[in-house]
Amino acid sequence: LAQVANSLPNFSCEGEAPANAMASQGATLQNYNNELVKSIEDLREKREELNRQILKEEEDKAKIQKELSILTDRLQKVNESLVRKTQARHEYDKTIQETEGAYMKILESSQTLLHVLKRETVNLTKSKAQV
Repeated sequence: LAQVANSLPNFSCEGEAPANAMASQGATLQNYNNELVKSIEDLREKREELNRQILKEEEDKAKIQKELSILTDRLQKVNESLVRKTQARHEYDKTIQETEGAYMKILESSQTLLHVLKRETVNLTKSKAQV
């Protein structure tokens, strides 16, 4: 306040006619009034610009939240699908492993059967030759 008071012109009437002093004071007051109105108008313009920016960012925020919600739902569905497919793949692996194991036993049995058959054929051929 002291700075403002010191910056105000001296309104004393010394050395001036009272009418001139009043006119000078009125002109000064009018200048201050004009500057004050302009400053308030500038502040209002800045506030309006800031308000437009806030509204735009709130719209962006709402849009992003909606997109995030959609993406979150999609992510959940993909995760659930991955769980199901991973379980199915595990079942395939298990079935393949069991089938390969059984097939190997069949191959071993076939090989054993073939050896037995060849041996018996040789034995039959020998015994037939002896008769």
